[in-house]
Amino acid sequence: MTRTNEQKTVAVIKKGIGFGTCLSMVISYTAYQSIGWAILHGFLGWLYVIYYMIKYAPELF
Repeated sequence: MTRTNEQKTVAVIKKGIGFGTCLSMVISYTAYQSIGWAILHGFLGWLYVIYYMIKYAPELF
């Protein structure tokens, strides 16, 4: 049984969203030591990760 390209794409997107959420929560908790901020940033996911990189790691850009 093979997966179609659409099924593969959906699986990759789900994993990417999960990883972005986890990454943003870890960065947030490490930076602010607050579970509330970590939850909020978890909802924002990749948006927060990109914001954090631009604000605190400008040498990457």
